[in-house]
Amino acid sequence: MSSPRFAVAQLDEIPPTPCPCGQARRAFKEDWNTLATVHLTDIHADSKAHYHEKMTEIYIVLEGEGHLEADGEIIPLKPMTTVMIRPGCVHRAVGKLKIINVPMPPFDPADEFEV
Repeated sequence: MSSPRFAVAQLDEIPPTPCPCGQARRAFKEDWNTLATVHLTDIHADSKAHYHEKMTEIYIVLEGEGHLEADGEIIPLKPMTTVMIRPGCVHRAVGKLKIINVPMPPFDPADEFEV
């Protein structure tokens, strides 16, 4: 039998990994996946400014309020706010937030640069 053409993840059961924003639970890191990953991310008030050279991210705010600093602009964040962050954009989220982050291509720690 061939491998399934789908993958399932229970985001709240994935062990968290530290990241510049706080903690991320990263799903779909399989070797065959070259499209995107999905992260459940808890953002802390002290997130660090960073950028990616190759990766685009989509933030979908689930809980909390705060703002996103993106290339010097302030974007208010509240539940159901969605922001697409293109490569090279220096960004950081401020506030206590829970978001879904969709990195495309899949997250690569070598493509994360703190400012």
